[in-house]
Amino acid sequence: MRREGSPWTGLGAVFLKEFADHLSSARMRVLECLMVLVGAGAVYAVILDIKTVNLSDRFLFLRLFMLGHDPAPSLIQLVTILVPVIAALLGFDAINSEFNRRTMSRLLSQPVYRDAVLLGKFLAGFATLAVSLTVLWLVVIGLGLLVLGVPPSTEEVARMLATLAVTLAYAGVWLAVSLLFSVIFRAGATAALCALGLWFALSFLWSMVVGFIVDLLAPSDVARVLGVQTIEQVQFQMNLSRVSPAVLYSEIVQALLEPSTRTLGLGFLFPAARIGAVPNAPLPFLQSLLIAWPQITGLLAAVIALFAISYVIFQRQEIRA
Repeated sequence: MRREGSPWTGLGAVFLKEFADHLSSARMRVLECLMVLVGAGAVYAVILDIKTVNLSDRFLFLRLFMLGHDPAPSLIQLVTILVPVIAALLGFDAINSEFNRRTMSRLLSQPVYRDAVLLGKFLAGFATLAVSLTVLWLVVIGLGLLVLGVPPSTEEVARMLATLAVTLAYAGVWLAVSLLFSVIFRAGATAALCALGLWFALSFLWSMVVGFIVDLLAPSDVARVLGVQTIEQVQFQMNLSRVSPAVLYSEIVQALLEPSTRTLGLGFLFPAARIGAVPNAPLPFLQSLLIAWPQITGLLAAVIALFAISYVIFQRQEIRA
């Protein structure tokens, strides 16, 4: 039998309820304090290194996101680490908590389809992350105006907004991962541990594993004798490393916040790729966006694929009163 009515009936109610719960929860208070501390710490690191920055730099505001001061990392480095953790904390109990409280059957007894429940919970978590990251960006830009005393240019604003959008896509990947484990596992602690474990493996251990995979699947006599990888091995290793969302995100940020970046691959290893290129000359914003477009597409595809897997598994689960 076919379902009657729209499968998204009740989506707004689920989204607003979950979004209100996120905004009023203790997690949000901790998240707000964390965003302010991260933004203030990043700007403070720039203040410590302000003497090393050329004040006539065209892209002075972009340095707020890229500069760091030992032992404090840059803002982008902090975001790369913190965003997956925050996304996992927002999504690890999105579905399994309804089963554990025995409210899932009561929820679905209303005119609300499973489609609306799953998508509403995902959008609520994503909206919470969007609010938090937007506040962080505003804090950094506001403190930067006070410290630097100059407003950002139009191109800098475009690059910062594009970086914010990409950061939201990066957060969406890890939110979809935590939602997937929330659908698979009934125990919230197990779902959180799996989400954080996958993030740790892909962000910190994957780079070591890739080297072993390359040596196993693409051995080379030159590499074995001279101890130097061939171009084919380096390209294979780069492609494998891009399985990690953190690698994709770092490459996108490099293209957007470093306007002089002209390639994210092995292009500049070949002399023909450097013909006609002016060293250290910045690229227009759209050109930088085109360079990073394959990586951006990869992040978006990962969000869609992970949510689709969660959707299929959730639709096949048996729900009892």
